[in-house]
Amino acid sequence: MILIALGANLPSCAGPPARTLTAALASLENKNVKIRKVSSFYESSAWPDPSDPPFVNAVACVDTALQPDALLTILHDVETIFGRKRSTPNAPRTLDLDLIDYDGRVEEGPPRLPHPRATDRAFVLVPLQEIAPSWRHPVSGRTVEELLAVLADKDAVRRMPL
Repeated sequence: MILIALGANLPSCAGPPARTLTAALASLENKNVKIRKVSSFYESSAWPDPSDPPFVNAVACVDTALQPDALLTILHDVETIFGRKRSTPNAPRTLDLDLIDYDGRVEEGPPRLPHPRATDRAFVLVPLQEIAPSWRHPVSGRTVEELLAVLADKDAVRRMPL
């Protein structure tokens, strides 16, 4: 299972963040990345500065023949298409695409697999639980439910209305 986390909290050329995520998924389809399943869109407060615009987040399960490093390059290319500017860490952004897991591989990278901070992020785990409730972390073996149980901010991730 290949899992990608999507997030945005600034408008892009596609429009507001939710439209950006939808357009980014379509863009990935045009780059040899088949979208198999996508979670609902969720809203979460910006971090570390909650006064920044809230994020829209989702997780997608994809198929591709691309190796992890080539897939990461495609993810970064799509971010650039939608106006991503890499400045300070955790700054507001038009699009963020993270490779969370690639068929359970454990690699130092790049990219580092599984994503090193995914287990600390409710905005990744909540949508991940929706589309892959049986997923287990490749290193710890813990389920999504177990990982979410220890996160204090899991209730701050809200499903957006359709």
